[in-house]
Amino acid sequence: MNAPAPLLSPAHVLVVGGGGRENALAWALARSSGVEGVWVAPGNGGTAELAGCTQLAIAETDHAALLATCQAQHIDLVVVGPEAPLAAGLADTLRAAGFAVFGPGADGAQLEASKQWAKALMVEAGVPTAGFWKANSREEAHAALDAQGKPLVVKADGLAAGKGVTVAETLEEARAAIDEIFEGRFGNEASLVLEERTHGPEVSVFALSDGERMVLLPPAQDHKRIGEGDTGPNTGGMGAYAPAPLLDQAGLEHVRQLVLEPTLKALRNRGINYRGVIYAGLMLTESGPSVIEFNCRFGDPECETLMPLLGPELAAVLLACAQGRLDQAPALSIAPRCSACVIAAAEGYPGEIRKGDRISSQLISSDALQLFHAGTRRDEHGDCFSSGGRVLAVVAQADDFDAAFEGAYAGLAQVHFEGMTYRRDIGHQVRSN
Repeated sequence: MNAPAPLLSPAHVLVVGGGGRENALAWALARSSGVEGVWVAPGNGGTAELAGCTQLAIAETDHAALLATCQAQHIDLVVVGPEAPLAAGLADTLRAAGFAVFGPGADGAQLEASKQWAKALMVEAGVPTAGFWKANSREEAHAALDAQGKPLVVKADGLAAGKGVTVAETLEEARAAIDEIFEGRFGNEASLVLEERTHGPEVSVFALSDGERMVLLPPAQDHKRIGEGDTGPNTGGMGAYAPAPLLDQAGLEHVRQLVLEPTLKALRNRGINYRGVIYAGLMLTESGPSVIEFNCRFGDPECETLMPLLGPELAAVLLACAQGRLDQAPALSIAPRCSACVIAAAEGYPGEIRKGDRISSQLISSDALQLFHAGTRRDEHGDCFSSGGRVLAVVAQADDFDAAFEGAYAGLAQVHFEGMTYRRDIGHQVRSN
């Protein structure tokens, strides 16, 4: 008896997660060819009113309830947004029950969940990355730092929600960062990585992989610092733009051959069938691209920036990745436009933030302007309130970056909540004014 032909396009899609990334994914997938309905768990104040979407009050950690939803709603494709449920094996649970999942299993999620594991894989793959030293105790870490006698980058080994990295300017700062990690500031960490400092502009590259093959998205660049002029503490990201001019098509192809294909081969050599996003955070040094880190999911806010550029084939391409048949997928069309994203954050972010402020908006989303929610919630009356550090993302597309950022900031002017914080210089690298 012949096996049934693989599904070409998913009708029912489940997006797992509740941030701006998941709002953007749900929006893009609902617009994809063949998609009849999108469910989002747990979602946020934006996904609650997104056309074609149904929001579910299910935590991303509740594997049993998510599996029951897949069964009840006849889900054809699950897209897992955040790194934590991937590292916890959600994709493994759902795949074992027969569901197609875009997102690596717990084995592949180690690319992000363990800096030590990822660094070892890079060495095995011959991928360029900064020199490093592993340490599994405070004493070992301080000894390695003293042996180098210079400031190093200090990285907590496990998931730290983007906050477990210190680019130390002095030895004292590096020592303090080591102590913070072993004192449990970023969870129950028992290990870290010390790295040589490298220099150059940073760029994010995203590969959609089916375990054997990959499709590359336009490169993006985000802004991590809270303050204008790229000053102040690091955040999860205050804005982004794509395609980043730092990498032209030839440069992107070079990254594919130098970084992404060797990484995917090394994963296969370890018996890992990686079906999901490989996110390479790169520094473009004088000697060429160098991997700062890998992530096992879309970046945020890069995801919000990229989704409006992707064509209606997206759902079919992600399903093909999940099924290991990317060679049979339709070509993913990418609009030849510039996309610009500005984040509106809560007062106090990235430190102690205020929450519960009512959000008002006159912004009307269109094909060239989108409002994606991140840290928001709705009450029983449907009113929207702030509930997180990064609250909203306003994204605009145009034929050049000046016009795209002008559109994004004009959209942002139509949104208000008390304490709204944003940078006025996002995209300064590519804007002419």
